[in-house]
Amino acid sequence: MHTSVTEENYLKAIFALSNGNLQAANNQQIADKLSINPASVSDMLRKLSERGLIAYHRKTGALLSEEGMQVAAKTIRKHRLWETFLVQQLNFTWDEVHEVAEQLEHIDSEKLIQEMDKLLGYPKFDPHGDPIPDGNGQLPKYHPIALSNAGIQKIYILCGITNHSSAFLQFLDTFSLGIGSTVQITGFQPFDRSMSVLLNQTTSTVFSFTVCSNLLVMQ
Repeated sequence: MHTSVTEENYLKAIFALSNGNLQAANNQQIADKLSINPASVSDMLRKLSERGLIAYHRKTGALLSEEGMQVAAKTIRKHRLWETFLVQQLNFTWDEVHEVAEQLEHIDSEKLIQEMDKLLGYPKFDPHGDPIPDGNGQLPKYHPIALSNAGIQKIYILCGITNHSSAFLQFLDTFSLGIGSTVQITGFQPFDRSMSVLLNQTTSTVFSFTVCSNLLVMQ
């Protein structure tokens, strides 16, 4: 089934908002995710429902059908492989790749994606630590936690981020903090939930709760 750029963007947004299709994404959430007028969402959701790509109810929201899941996973796979390619092969920085990959993800060439995957060595995660679906749409299994939920004095490895904005990524760069960096919480401030952290065993600083909640770590 051929899908348009707009349809693919909707399906990808629903996938992200539904936590892997476990809970329905409502119209307002989808509008916010895509930065569009909420009034225009209902018509597209009805269209996707008629095509069998989602199950949609006006009050509860949208869930992907099996076919919708396949389209969303394929689009996400292309996006994250392109991000990886741009960083590894073309020397883009991790704060530069998202917008470019947003355009490239809609190229419809399975051979191109297969060859790129092979060239990159079949990566499991993109430069932001996000898992890359395989050719069957399956995501690698991993169970990170937010740094804001991590234990004090334990050493963790930064394995992902939930805020992909250029401003946030550039903020992390000022601390030489990236995927694979070590993070250790050395103190906690109950008043504002900020945390004292030791980065890469060398740099001590204080991160706000917002920063900590956007960093995904594993031991």
